[in-house]
Amino acid sequence: MQWLLLALSLLMGGYLFASLLWPERF
Repeated sequence: MQWLLLALSLLMGGYLFASLLWPERF
């Protein structure tokens, strides 16, 4: 079940990174 936590953290990190790169999209 550790891969699920890793995938979730990667998804959240990618979302935060994208919101920093493209603030007009969010």
